[in-house]
Amino acid sequence: MEKSFLKIVALILTVFCLNISFAQTEKEVTPPYYIKTISFVQNERNIIPILKLGDGFQLQFDDLFGNEANYYYEIIHCDYNWNPSGISKNEYLQGFDNQRIQDYTNSFNTLQIYSHYKLAIPNQFTQQLKISGNYMIKVLDENKEVVFSRKLILFEDLATVPIQVKRARTVANIGMKHNLDFTIKSSTITFQNPLKNVKVLLLQNGQLNNGIKNIIPQYTIGNDLIYKYDTQTQFWAGNEFLYFENKDIRSASNNVARIDANTAVYGSYLYTSAARENFPYSYSQDINGDFVVNNINAANGEIEADYAWVYFSLSAPTFRLKKNIYVGGMFNNYNLTPEYKMDYNPKKGIYEKAILIKQGFTNFKYIIADDKGVIDDENAIDGNFYQTENDYTILVYYKESIGRYDRVIGKGTANSLNIIN
Repeated sequence: MEKSFLKIVALILTVFCLNISFAQTEKEVTPPYYIKTISFVQNERNIIPILKLGDGFQLQFDDLFGNEANYYYEIIHCDYNWNPSGISKNEYLQGFDNQRIQDYTNSFNTLQIYSHYKLAIPNQFTQQLKISGNYMIKVLDENKEVVFSRKLILFEDLATVPIQVKRARTVANIGMKHNLDFTIKSSTITFQNPLKNVKVLLLQNGQLNNGIKNIIPQYTIGNDLIYKYDTQTQFWAGNEFLYFENKDIRSASNNVARIDANTAVYGSYLYTSAARENFPYSYSQDINGDFVVNNINAANGEIEADYAWVYFSLSAPTFRLKKNIYVGGMFNNYNLTPEYKMDYNPKKGIYEKAILIKQGFTNFKYIIADDKGVIDDENAIDGNFYQTENDYTILVYYKESIGRYDRVIGKGTANSLNIIN
């Protein structure tokens, strides 16, 4: 009898361990060099992939081989920590995935050929994403190997999240950080065990890969959950994004110093940026890391905008950290890969990098990170200033005691222009 019991226990443990091994955390797969300009689009504009449940959207990208390759897509529902939820596909998806992306068009009148792909949700195969939460959208090739993947979050309007952006309460960082005070309110949900069942995700400028997580309510008043922390909900304020505009790819303007037309595609040489950490804050309007594809001489930028080699250069004579400097923005999903890592030119005494980017208006910033990809915002190349204009988003996750997946029940937004001292 005892031996049988031990065998059953061993079997249960084996199955449990197997489930853990299969439920690995979903991480965004960085695209190969020939996949460019990946973006979520709604109403013909780039968006941060945080959408209300039921809203339609497109995932668009370019394949620089331009050979009309076959691509497929897969959609996976995940929990708060980006582990697969474990619920069946028909519970979160009406229709089918693992279908070929059929909407693609070849570039027209461009030096750099490419095929432009659009995955629309809903479509004839995938009629609806039925529940809120975290989703990972994977794009696969003909061999069903993942080419790249992107995070998507769908939310419901069941809770409100009023937010106040304040200067840091800690004296050492009062001029360099933003602190978020917020409350979660709901007239439709009575929160059960909120310390365990309610989770939040705090985002700066929609960057999903460096959000603040695992913050519990500081206290409750009735059904309202109050978050008024001194340090746990602080972001380094950073500086305004830099930008360049090459919508007319043959002329130098808006931070483009000169054009090189003697190569296979145009080259746009930007003015050398000076590290702004030790300069006073100066306001310049930006679009908080976004980009707009645009060819001033064409009607349809999706397929008529060309690619250019954009030459970045940075003068940072006081930079002494044994870390790397990257060029990042929504145009490359802030990826910290060798393709975007700057190289030091000892003859010129500056950091340089050439990146192939689709023409238009592009925000970017310089990012410091170590070899493991850990970002160092505290020692940002361009400094941290409380006056910096940033967008903040807070998402509320809720899983009832008997619930089987993490819902996103509310979203709050605020801008640091309305900062409170």
